[in-house]
Amino acid sequence: MARQVYISGRMVPEAEAKISIFDSAIMLADTVTESTRTFRHIPFKLEQHIERLYLSLKLTRIDPGMSAAEMLRTTLDVFEANLDNYAAHEDCWIVHNISRGLAIAGADPTVQVGKATVMIFTQFMDLKPWARFYKDGCHGVTPVSRMVPSQSLDPRIKNRSRLAYTLAEMEAKQVDPAAQSVILDLNGHVAENKGGNIFCISKGVLKTPSTVNCLAGVSRATVLELARKLGIPTEETVVQPYDLATADEMFFTSTPYCIMPATRFNTLPVGDGKVGPITKRLLAAWSELVGMDIVAQAEAQIN
Repeated sequence: MARQVYISGRMVPEAEAKISIFDSAIMLADTVTESTRTFRHIPFKLEQHIERLYLSLKLTRIDPGMSAAEMLRTTLDVFEANLDNYAAHEDCWIVHNISRGLAIAGADPTVQVGKATVMIFTQFMDLKPWARFYKDGCHGVTPVSRMVPSQSLDPRIKNRSRLAYTLAEMEAKQVDPAAQSVILDLNGHVAENKGGNIFCISKGVLKTPSTVNCLAGVSRATVLELARKLGIPTEETVVQPYDLATADEMFFTSTPYCIMPATRFNTLPVGDGKVGPITKRLLAAWSELVGMDIVAQAEAQIN
């Protein structure tokens, strides 16, 4: 059946899902966003994602025209309307994009015409781009471009203005076509990846940048929770490229792949160049948390 998409009060077939070319999402990339995934057709931490969405909406002064509780109910309606599109072994994204609505080109970009545009849709969870990294590890590379400074745009506001991230990712892939970007802030400190957070493990301590310069990721928070349950010491701190290069283990976190091990950083091996034991423990704990083998699901898509 055709996937259904929610746009500002209406559920329509995906092929009919359209917004105005004058929407602020198009005119200004003036849009906040969230992406949630399912495990065994169960949305993972959807309430936390919507809570973060409403924090972004507050900071950007966008009124979605519905409460967080209403947003949750509407989101579940969209998910359930599309559930038959996904086989038992498949999972999906649940994506929110909310713009300020119609914008007027001119001197004042804050002028809004009408209500916010609320877009909610689901998409097949395609894990093929990351699947091989669970066993082999990926290559983290620092691009030339730096993070947009938090003094200009707080990274905790999850937004659709992704050009800076895309350019940074392109630069990383000039070094290695399969590289995953490790974007630094203006001070040279490790910030985040184009769509995720970064961790390293040194002498048994799990370290990740504080949210001063990176997104307060839901996957990031999940790893910290799992680490505490496993008795792994954690630090939210300043992380520098030196720390990644000399770490025993390194990985990225993000909604689709959860934990993506990294075994090289700027062409140097991380630790012994293999996926490390603490990374494996955390992956196993996440699989246990959601009642399915995360790695097996991803690898099945390429086998």
